[in-house]
Amino acid sequence: MKSNTKSSITLPPNEFKLVVSLQARLKAKSKVEVVRRGLLLLQETTDRQSLREAYRQASLATRKSLAMEIREFDGLASEGLDEP
Repeated sequence: MKSNTKSSITLPPNEFKLVVSLQARLKAKSKVEVVRRGLLLLQETTDRQSLREAYRQASLATRKSLAMEIREFDGLASEGLDEP
């Protein structure tokens, strides 16, 4: 972004107070920095959640197929044990 470019958004008073409060607590140089950091955190959280969900789905699918395979081979595990 060019240094002379200005951007602005209008926030409700309570959200503006939150930005100002976070700016002080984070020791951010500007309100824009607070918003950028918040957006990056939101993106990271969303990415983590989607990865967790994908892992969960894959894990469930693997468990189902594994259970079926174990049932198929269960009879073979004891095959030949009764014979002398």
